[in-house]
Amino acid sequence: MVAVLQHGSGGLAPQRPHLTLGTKIRMINWGLVLLVCIISGIGIALLYSAAGGQWDPWARSQLIRFLPGVVLMLGIALVDVRIWMRFAYLIYMGVLVLLIAVEIMGHIGMGAQRWINLGFFVLQPSELMKPALTLVLARYFHGLTLEQIGRPLVLIPPLILVFLPVGLVLLQPNLGTALLLVLGSGAIFFAAGVRLWKFILAIGAGLAAIPVGWEFLHDYQKQRVYTFLDPETDPLGAGYNILQSKIALGSGGLFGKGFMMGSQSQLMFLPEKHTDFIFVVLAEEFGMVGALALLFLYFLLLIYGYVISLSCRNQFGRLLGVGITTSFALYMFVNVSMVMGLIPVVGIPLPLVSYGGTAMMTLLIGVGLLLSVSVHREIRIPRSGVSDV
Repeated sequence: MVAVLQHGSGGLAPQRPHLTLGTKIRMINWGLVLLVCIISGIGIALLYSAAGGQWDPWARSQLIRFLPGVVLMLGIALVDVRIWMRFAYLIYMGVLVLLIAVEIMGHIGMGAQRWINLGFFVLQPSELMKPALTLVLARYFHGLTLEQIGRPLVLIPPLILVFLPVGLVLLQPNLGTALLLVLGSGAIFFAAGVRLWKFILAIGAGLAAIPVGWEFLHDYQKQRVYTFLDPETDPLGAGYNILQSKIALGSGGLFGKGFMMGSQSQLMFLPEKHTDFIFVVLAEEFGMVGALALLFLYFLLLIYGYVISLSCRNQFGRLLGVGITTSFALYMFVNVSMVMGLIPVVGIPLPLVSYGGTAMMTLLIGVGLLLSVSVHREIRIPRSGVSDV
């Protein structure tokens, strides 16, 4: 994979002529856009069902956010990928400042300080850091050869870029998002050509640090691990969420109980059904067939993302595409595994389906960047810097 990513990324090859706006619009991957709209439409329908057949309080708000989000996504797609490369560090610094602002003036909700209340919109900067971090890492590694990447000292700056926001996110506290930032960044390091033995060393160091890290976890985070290991120990307390989730998953059977007919969700047994556990609403109402259908749509989206990434002729676009697509995959994998009881509950939403303003906008921004990579995939960018746009 590394060889594929590195091929054709250097040199001062002639640039493709500037694309007109009309050409760019025609070159947008409309299949990917349609797929995003279908998945988001399923999410809005599930939010409508979760509210007992009411547009409020979730479905209407999600739709209102989605429509301008699609416009933003398409706008981002039309911007030359070299512009995103040029402003990568500035975008990263801007989001980092927002993360610092959360610690100073953040809005507290559900025991955590993760949001900035803008009056008309509650912003969660930790979500915005996912595409910002992907941009800046892709920008950094674009200018390096495989030989340079093999030098340990060269990896210090990108590690600092990763662990500065990770540290701030852990202070909120938000362990789930912090882990996604680390794992998503790891995918970019690997795609850029970092040697496998360094990942093995990092994983070994991480495992060795678990006993120390355990002491720094909050009580509710430790309780989530205990609950994961044995939810039956507190079925009406800490284990309630995951037990109800498993009951709902099982009650859906093969074909489900029908739209708005799920007993666990409609009778209010299922907690956080509009956010973390919305996949369970789908599985109860449409059964295993409906759940697999949504997972298949996600699989198609990931295929689109990786094909776009690997077909791009510049290293920045390849790494950006791989990072965004992997981040999306992690979102999906962690949420589905969480509600099935395969991993502890960490509060990660189901991409494009769960209710949430910043999460929805961040994912659409990511898709917009992926579409920009697709539209400008023939452009070659020299390692020495950004060519004229």
